[in-house]
Amino acid sequence: MSCLRALLLLATLACFQAFAQPTYNADVAPLVQGKCQRCHRPGDIAPFELATYKDAVTWSEDIKRVLEARLMPPWKPVPGHGEFADNFGLSDEERKRFLDWIAAGTPEGDPVPEGSITPPAEVSEWELGTPDAVATMPEAYDVPRLKDVYRCFVLPTGLTEDKFIEAVQIKPGNKQVVHHVILFLDSTGQAEKFDAADPDPGYTCYGGPGFDIGTGGLATLLDLSSSLGGWVPGSRTQRLPEGVGLFLKSGTRIVMQVHYFPAGRPGSDQTKVGLYFSRKPVERRMRYIPIVNSTFKIPPGRNDYEVKASLTIPPLLDAKAIQIVPHMHLLGRKIAIEVERRDKSKEDLIYIDDWDFNWQNFYTFAKQVPLPSGSTIRLTCTFDNTAENPKNPSNPLKTVGWGEGTEDEMCIGFAGITFDRENLLPFSSRIAK
Repeated sequence: MSCLRALLLLATLACFQAFAQPTYNADVAPLVQGKCQRCHRPGDIAPFELATYKDAVTWSEDIKRVLEARLMPPWKPVPGHGEFADNFGLSDEERKRFLDWIAAGTPEGDPVPEGSITPPAEVSEWELGTPDAVATMPEAYDVPRLKDVYRCFVLPTGLTEDKFIEAVQIKPGNKQVVHHVILFLDSTGQAEKFDAADPDPGYTCYGGPGFDIGTGGLATLLDLSSSLGGWVPGSRTQRLPEGVGLFLKSGTRIVMQVHYFPAGRPGSDQTKVGLYFSRKPVERRMRYIPIVNSTFKIPPGRNDYEVKASLTIPPLLDAKAIQIVPHMHLLGRKIAIEVERRDKSKEDLIYIDDWDFNWQNFYTFAKQVPLPSGSTIRLTCTFDNTAENPKNPSNPLKTVGWGEGTEDEMCIGFAGITFDRENLLPFSSRIAK
């Protein structure tokens, strides 16, 4: 009989807990700290702070709206299609917990021990300490008050010898106007010519930097890297795995593409790039290898037009994927990247089912993904070229192909990969400090 009472008591407690109202201190504060405060803090890009319970209550209706619309947090990969480090998205359960708290009237809950809810971290100058080198925009750029701008700036590195890089931090000069940043590398001098031809600081660019970024597939496998990474609100600086480095040749220019968005008031920006040199011998060089289709034509009136591309890892070159970077423009609707190995096993690398050009990112895998020799990386881009697509820049509708402009499109994914049999020890030992 006592066992029966115990079971009934446990069942009653379970039911009570299932129907207990969520509170801020117990249920919501951990989500705010882990998922929201990286942007919603003093001095950062978000339009309001979420530092306290009072802040969360004040903005609860706005929070409800963006959570229901799945606009925030702006983490795009669909769960279950690749596992990523520094994932700041909300699971369905976490989203429901937040919304249930608002529906319950935003109760604060029982007091918590002092210090258990920490204030947002201050916006630090450099997350990993003082960089070994800093590349800066030569002069400040005055940002238009009422329109989106995509601008490329040429940043000399000042390096007199080749270096391997283990981390890069992009430090926006004005987070109120900088929406996202992508770094390209130019060893040809093309970007400087574009810059010289434009009377203002930098030059206009949209989909890319205006020069070839390595769309030659296998031909680029042993070429130098075409990128150094990027920045979006909420992203954190991460070091590459030990023994892995990005190669930066002396004399190479960093071309920094910045998306400025309208803040409704005048502003200027002078963004910096901090470079952290590899301090241990580099055994594997990370390259951003493109999986790309540049020959497509998207007909008008199609809302589900698929474009496919693939790239196969060559013989004798087992590889590992460290990052994945999908890229489309305004007609992009979905993008999926998977790997099929020689044994016919498949693994999703990333899947985004609500592509937003304004929230593209460099995604780092939680664990390096094996890409044995003969593995094929497959890319599928789905486009919506209809009048029902509110982002469609063309009116009237037209056939759209590959290009750099706002009305052009791209279907490309960059895989940040290393090759297991690449031995750079003698060279990296010479340059490592």
